[in-house]
Amino acid sequence: MTDPHPPAPAAAEAAATGLDALIAEGNPGPLGLLSGGSALRMAASLAARPGTLARHGVGLAAELARIGAGFSTLVPEADDERYADPAWTRHPLLRRLAQAHLAASATADALVSDVGLDATDEARLRAAVAVLSGALSPSTSPLNPAVLRAAVDTGGTSAVRGVRKLVNDMAAPPRTPVPAAAGTFEVGADVGATPGAVVLRTPVFELIQYLPQTELVHEVPLLLVPPVLNRFYVADLAPGRSIVEHLVRAGVQVFALSWRNPDPASTSAHAHWDLDTYGQAVLDAMDATEHVSRTHSTFLMAFGAGGTITAMLLAHLAATGAQHRVAAATLAGTVLDARSVPPDPVAARTAVAESERTGHLDGRPLLAELAWRAPDALLWPQAVRSYLCGEEPLPSEVLFWLADTTRAPAGLHRDLVDVALRAPLSVPGAASLLGTPLDLAKVDRDCYLVAGAADPVTAWRDAYAAAGLFGGTCRFVLATGGHAASLVSPPGGLGASFRAACAVPGEPGPWLAEAEDQPGSWWTDHLTWLTARSGALQDAPPELGGRGMHALAPAPGAYVLGR
Repeated sequence: MTDPHPPAPAAAEAAATGLDALIAEGNPGPLGLLSGGSALRMAASLAARPGTLARHGVGLAAELARIGAGFSTLVPEADDERYADPAWTRHPLLRRLAQAHLAASATADALVSDVGLDATDEARLRAAVAVLSGALSPSTSPLNPAVLRAAVDTGGTSAVRGVRKLVNDMAAPPRTPVPAAAGTFEVGADVGATPGAVVLRTPVFELIQYLPQTELVHEVPLLLVPPVLNRFYVADLAPGRSIVEHLVRAGVQVFALSWRNPDPASTSAHAHWDLDTYGQAVLDAMDATEHVSRTHSTFLMAFGAGGTITAMLLAHLAATGAQHRVAAATLAGTVLDARSVPPDPVAARTAVAESERTGHLDGRPLLAELAWRAPDALLWPQAVRSYLCGEEPLPSEVLFWLADTTRAPAGLHRDLVDVALRAPLSVPGAASLLGTPLDLAKVDRDCYLVAGAADPVTAWRDAYAAAGLFGGTCRFVLATGGHAASLVSPPGGLGASFRAACAVPGEPGPWLAEAEDQPGSWWTDHLTWLTARSGALQDAPPELGGRGMHALAPAPGAYVLGR
């Protein structure tokens, strides 16, 4: 019988990416991976290289003949979860099916490498090949031994449950397997549970102050700026997995923005919110944080597109002579200049036109896009479990957070797409915020940059490029795992490691050669770096709020619950 309490989906967690990384994308689904004519250019290149196609075709035919005769030595990689079941190697038919799939996938991948495409086309085609390979894998078919066992154990009712789940999931966005059990976690109790209170509420955000858990706290408070298409509690995921909890237990005064989820019924009220609106919101939150903390500066820590807003605000403060208000900044999972695989302009502008029509960009359809970007972790295993085995989604705080999407106002979506397409932050004066032309080179604050080594959407080398834009000293950290898994990396976690070193402008090769692999969590390294810039220790405040700003509601507040 199948395990009624399956382990947490580590591979899916590792591949989970904040939806902000897809904010400039369009055409959700597998066809979107071939946008920009990549498939046509590959076809033209193959037509000009008939020998390449013939060579790989002959090689595949020879390998298939060896497989059929039982002489093939092909075996899955040790970490290939698709064929982890012993039946794939013990049963003659299943072994041959697995070997044939591996041979065909390797041939397709080799073809992409040998046709001489540029880096962007090659990356898009590799992603498309990965989707096709997963779709054709015998592990995603009823021949999967796990599916057969589930059918036998349940007398066939697993197939009935699976069909029902398939019909329900296809009836509404994102039309992919539900990534985590929605009823497993409660916001404020299981996730987003660190004690605190809302001390300011505006039409755009709530400001949460967290309860100090030490007698002494550092003078300079930290303000968290969250993503815009997922909830803020990625920084306060769960007890033992919370950056907020880790910081307050170390004597850091922590505040967090919680964005309001724009109401789709109030298009005229929220659609015009743009980068200026959100930049001013961070400024307003800084004002309140400094007022409550009785300080003149704030440490900023931002995630995803929140990092884009924060970087632009830093340049605005530098231009207006006010960057002394920022003690230092941390940007996690943020790309300011996408170089590896830039967004397809036509698809991005189509998405902007749609958000202008509706008044917002809905994060739910982007869940499907993300699943297609990391199908072996986020799509096919969940499809097999849900639709073929008839099992419930696996409990996972990270996947629950990922599925807890929000909407982005049309104005903000338009502005963020413009930043992604034009890369204006790499050119002094090409972008502006709050009426101020921006030059990131004028930002002299120390910065701590974090990226996930296995992020399926945000290439860490693109995140590294930010180090060459700022004028201050940057420490770059490359953490194990994907986007979300690299952020949610508490001390003591199994298999966690990171590389960290001072970043230098230019290509990341020299940095990678210098930065040694260190076991453990980057949270510890970050805390040391942060507290060295957070001022002297002082008595913890006796209450939350103060100086005319009172606690309005317990954390995590009301905006995080808005649907």
